[in-house]
Amino acid sequence: MSDIEKHSAHASLAAPEPHTGSGLSRFAYRTPLVQIILVGFVCFLCPGMFNALSGTGGGGQLDATAADNGNVALYTTFAVVGFCAGAICNYLGIRYTLMISGFGYALYAGSLLCYNHTQSDAFVIAAGAILGVCAACLWTAQGAIMMSYPIESHKGRYISIFWAIFNTGAVIGAIIPVAENWNNDTGTVGDGTYIAFMILMIVGAGLAATLAKPETVIRPDGSHVAIPRQTTPMQEIKGLLMCLKTDTYIVALFPLFFASNWFYTYQFNDYNGYFFNIRTRSLNSLMYWLMQIVGAGFFGYFLDMHQFSRRTRAISGWILVFVLVNVIWGGGLAMLFQTHRGEPTKFHPDGGPHGKGMDVSDGGYAGRLWLYMFYGFLDAIWQTYAYWLMGALSNDPRKLAYFAGFYKGIQSAGAAIIWRIDALKKPFDAIFGSSWGLCGVALVCALPVILMKVGNHSVDGVGEKGVGGLGPQGVLGGVIDEQKVGEPRVTAERVSST
Repeated sequence: MSDIEKHSAHASLAAPEPHTGSGLSRFAYRTPLVQIILVGFVCFLCPGMFNALSGTGGGGQLDATAADNGNVALYTTFAVVGFCAGAICNYLGIRYTLMISGFGYALYAGSLLCYNHTQSDAFVIAAGAILGVCAACLWTAQGAIMMSYPIESHKGRYISIFWAIFNTGAVIGAIIPVAENWNNDTGTVGDGTYIAFMILMIVGAGLAATLAKPETVIRPDGSHVAIPRQTTPMQEIKGLLMCLKTDTYIVALFPLFFASNWFYTYQFNDYNGYFFNIRTRSLNSLMYWLMQIVGAGFFGYFLDMHQFSRRTRAISGWILVFVLVNVIWGGGLAMLFQTHRGEPTKFHPDGGPHGKGMDVSDGGYAGRLWLYMFYGFLDAIWQTYAYWLMGALSNDPRKLAYFAGFYKGIQSAGAAIIWRIDALKKPFDAIFGSSWGLCGVALVCALPVILMKVGNHSVDGVGEKGVGGLGPQGVLGGVIDEQKVGEPRVTAERVSST
């Protein structure tokens, strides 16, 4: 390709009109920070509320079987669609992907409301399967924004900001069942809880419409977030396969992805759902998600400590996660020995003033609460590190959309398996042991990628063809990703550093 042809191709991705400093102030919502905050609030209202509902154990039901089966359907479709969700997101665009996906959460909450009256799990399973498709697309769009919009020196900070907002949704959402069920002794949450969740989830889907178009987003250094050109589904599939071919190392991170939702089943159903009555489960859920905010804030700050090189932070982060995994799960052994599948908890097995299970007023509750809170703290650190690590491997938004799709798809495959294992009433110690063991194995598998692929600079040799050989016309990001406002330029390689 000649220089003239190159210039013409890149010029076809015309940048928006330059903005002055005052213009940037006037259109501040078009900055990466504001866009990530908006996406955070979309997730605050959709998956955040879903997490609050799931965190009560069994989707708020006394018998977790229906919720388990719904989750199996959810994560099965999530896993399948997750592998191609990056292509779907690139094709539809981020804003439409988020808007459409948000409604799947409200449908799932409605299915549990229906179950309260019909005791039929068919609707729960169908709604779970639909939500799996929606969630795969939503999280892929979210991942593409979170990893590609910030400049490198802000990635850890912006990930922690998103995670804090998202989990604030789960915290506030958890207040709903606490308030609604404080004097509830039935063991299941009331209709008002499900209705409140449905309304909030619908609002979240609508909020996605307020997101700015990617081509109008401008980074603090004046560079543009890259503009996706419309591509065909076949081109996106080819790009996905090319990504696997050119970035084979991502396969070594698949165990890290696989483990990242596996442990929820033990924590939500087999610990919180087993030990405690409904009002205490609701309070525990609130504290679990509150600790997620603390964990994300702490680790995001740590990963952006620029007095240390990015490679040093990557290795130190791995060491910290490895230590915390073994300390916190090791601390859970004492509680594991007090749980037995098929046997009621020793706390009010025949029902106390507030139902079956340990109550907040019982002796020994504080220690069990702290363990559950540290499970939440560890989860936030795990997810933050995974996203930061993927963001440290590339700056190409289209490639990162594929990475996010792999992450959520494989994560959901693991979740589908473990929710089914729990529905089959397998022993608690098997679920606990597999959760702890998978985390350890996953970190060991990820270590070679961290040592060999994470440097102090990200180099994306997208050249003339971009990811998957689609060229400038098909690149989400591509070679003009670092252009200054109003200054289209040609480059064969992009280099960024912290």
